[in-house]
Amino acid sequence: EKGRSKKKDPLCKRQNNPMMTQISLFSRGAHSRSLDLWSLIASSAFTERVCHLQKSLRDQQPSTWSPSLCSARNPINYTATTALACHETSSGHSGFFSCLLCSEGDWWLAKSLSSGRKGYIPSNFVAQVDSLEEEKWYFKALSRKDAERLLLSSGNKVGSFLVRESETSKGAYSLSVRDSDSAHGDIIKHYRIRSLDGGGYYISPRMTFSSLPELIHHYKKGDGLCQRLTTPCISLVPQRPWAQDEWEIPRESLKLVKKLGSGQFGEVWMGYYKNNIKVAVKTMKEGSMDPDAFLAEANLMKRLQHNKLVRLYAVVTKQPIYIVTEYMANGCLLDYLKTEEGSQLNLPKLIDMSAQVAEGMAFIERMNSIHRDLRAANILVSETLCCKIADFGLARVIENEYLAQEGAKFPIKWTAPEAINFGVFTIKSDVWSFGILLTEIITYGRIPYPGMTNPEVIRNLERGYRMPCPDMCPGELYNIILKCWRNKPEERPTFEYLQSVLEDFYTSTEKQYEAEPQP
Repeated sequence: EKGRSKKKDPLCKRQNNPMMTQISLFSRGAHSRSLDLWSLIASSAFTERVCHLQKSLRDQQPSTWSPSLCSARNPINYTATTALACHETSSGHSGFFSCLLCSEGDWWLAKSLSSGRKGYIPSNFVAQVDSLEEEKWYFKALSRKDAERLLLSSGNKVGSFLVRESETSKGAYSLSVRDSDSAHGDIIKHYRIRSLDGGGYYISPRMTFSSLPELIHHYKKGDGLCQRLTTPCISLVPQRPWAQDEWEIPRESLKLVKKLGSGQFGEVWMGYYKNNIKVAVKTMKEGSMDPDAFLAEANLMKRLQHNKLVRLYAVVTKQPIYIVTEYMANGCLLDYLKTEEGSQLNLPKLIDMSAQVAEGMAFIERMNSIHRDLRAANILVSETLCCKIADFGLARVIENEYLAQEGAKFPIKWTAPEAINFGVFTIKSDVWSFGILLTEIITYGRIPYPGMTNPEVIRNLERGYRMPCPDMCPGELYNIILKCWRNKPEERPTFEYLQSVLEDFYTSTEKQYEAEPQP
């Protein structure tokens, strides 16, 4: 860090500490994009972060040997694996770093051995040399469902593949390959990679290999697999982590670029934070809501962090208040389903989107929270068709239930009868809304209860009416929807159950692994 002498720098006292790891970062050739880490470290954001954390650094240092730390006598080298860059490079430039605090968390404190500068490097940008993490096709602890989602995302093609750890057999691996057939279109097939007692791996016992890279190299020729292995699955570019101390930010650090729409509390914009991080910014209409309530919403969103919930980054606390979240390229699910691309989604993808929403709501359920406004308009879609729950404008942390204030507005067609009649919202009323959302998804954004007014919906619900099964909706899915609409809230399923049944909607009737390749 500039401006600090070595004499006063507490980090310098640890330069001779044996608990250090050496990191080597390399680009992948002239054609690749590499990360200029020190251009990031030198930025004001990183400098502020270093200043903030240096004060407590001594408390973070272990007083005794920990197995998670690495000895400088046996340094571990790392290589850059992520194609996210601030600058293009045309040469095989390498940078060498010494890790002062090892392998805990998303950011590692490192020191440049060439310049002597210190800063934080993102741990997910590096992999240990001569390890599987260095291979572009290795995705480690990726679930079967997420492997299918990744391989079916745009940019991948038939023959794209990845290797992941087996979810069911410790120490084993699975090979997932994108295939295609005339009946189902593009699908994912999985092969179990077994280990030999004496070391080595095989898919078919007639052909064994000493290492996984050797196995992958062989099956690039096909040899009985559904497809010849072509290119590794495209990795998701990791979002730049948001500094923990950048919560209340100045308005001047934000640049609003494009208006995306209007919400309950104001407008939503696409913009940039510090001119380089793309974000979504929700502005509050002055007088439409108490500022304290808005900040309470923001603090709730900050606590509820999950990969299926839109992440809150920061807030501007002075009027007009801004709330800054991650940017989702495809906008809200309701609008996306009506686009040319969205209207072409097949049934398995629609079911998968439903499962993603259920996963996010299962997390909210575990956190004893409710949403109160669950509908397709409040689900956002990323470029890779990842669905995340947004707009916690009505969400509240609860003990048992949240009593709606008199006169509060809520969307009738998505609202459970007990919430309409008595103003009582619970996680079970969210389950009812989820059933309505499922009809939106399966009909590509059709308005619920078509042709009915809100008063007609209320009267029909009191008589026990339920929307009929939409066209093209499988009977099994409609049965799930009807469970969400049970009259007694306690008889409705949990989101944990809904996530499980939707994720297994097809796999429960499919074989888990393909047969061994035949000669």
